[in-house]
Amino acid sequence: MSKFSNTWSLMGASWDVLRKDKEILVFPLISGICCLIVLASFVVPIVMSSNDDASSQASPVGYGMLFLFYFISYFIITFFNTAIVACAAHRMGGGDPTVSYGMQAAFERFNLILGWAALQATVGLILRMIEDRSEWIGKIVAGLLGMAWTVMSFLVVPVLVIEKKGPIDAVKESTALLRKTWGEQLIGNCSFGLVFMVLAIPAFIFAVLGFMSGSGAGVLIGLVVAILYIIGLTLVQSALQAIFQTALYLYARDGKAPLGFENAGLEHAVAVKG
Repeated sequence: MSKFSNTWSLMGASWDVLRKDKEILVFPLISGICCLIVLASFVVPIVMSSNDDASSQASPVGYGMLFLFYFISYFIITFFNTAIVACAAHRMGGGDPTVSYGMQAAFERFNLILGWAALQATVGLILRMIEDRSEWIGKIVAGLLGMAWTVMSFLVVPVLVIEKKGPIDAVKESTALLRKTWGEQLIGNCSFGLVFMVLAIPAFIFAVLGFMSGSGAGVLIGLVVAILYIIGLTLVQSALQAIFQTALYLYARDGKAPLGFENAGLEHAVAVKG
């Protein structure tokens, strides 16, 4: 329970950072738009590689297209997460970041982001191949390995941004910090998910009210409001998650709470060696 309490404090501190730098919400917005464009571009080969034809799933062309989709998607997501983390780290260091600051930081780490996207795409493709090997055993194994990889790589982006380390070294450092932060990582992710799941309830209410209105205009308005609400909520969640990761990494590395997180309970959340 103390872990959950600490995570709530960290979420509050992350929210304070976001309130000071609302402009960083542009990064997850652009990221989401770009990812939707990429998805639309790859929708046909994705559907083809996901059908019930095992030979089609295992074809080199199908896996090659899937790898390309993963690579581009991971690059976009990591690029804009890098910008968020850079802005968050700058704020926690006493600075006043801007959108241009975040973009510049991301471009300065362009090669590192490319390397990390390639590694992520490789892991994603391997997991997909394992999943395709068996109807249900493969799915279980791939799911477990995927969760392990997610936890191990949780702090990779802050390492890329702050230490400017390559993807392999970033994974090694993220894994080395796992012993200190694993509980907070897991509970933090769980808490973020639960909070935003509850906050998403109004979107369903808007949609239901629209359908209950009995008019086409009412249904349309209800759906539009619900969709816009979910989009806004998703942008905030993405930004808060990146800020949370940044603060967690800085404290795990330095043993000192970054600016704005002095009273967030980090000393109880992370086991730092003396």
